[in-house]
Amino acid sequence: MSTDTTASVSTHILDTSIGRPAEGVAITLAARSGFDAEWVALGGSATDADGRCKDLPALPEGTTHVRLDFEVETYFSKKQAEAQQDAPRVRDSGAFFPEVAITFAVTPGEHYHVPLLLNPFGYSVYRGS
Repeated sequence: MSTDTTASVSTHILDTSIGRPAEGVAITLAARSGFDAEWVALGGSATDADGRCKDLPALPEGTTHVRLDFEVETYFSKKQAEAQQDAPRVRDSGAFFPEVAITFAVTPGEHYHVPLLLNPFGYSVYRGS
């Protein structure tokens, strides 16, 4: 929940290669209070069956920049193992991007929903509502 002095962040992931939410992707959240300030790790969580991460840590007062780190290599490795179990065949190993780091500026009192559209060889991100 945001107040006048803090921003808030939420996210979800859609695996566009299968058209479904990406479950079990670990996400860490870091923040800083100024362009030259050090990043402070705030904690993290993982996406649920709907691809949503509903329990990211709150941002501290004075946060100006946020970084979301998505650990996608483990997710795609698991998906690849499941696919080979169903229909064994030669496939590319893992994901081209083992992690995705998204950094963005925030304004106190605003909510930032940052969806990640993901596939093994690319990704897109935007500010949602």
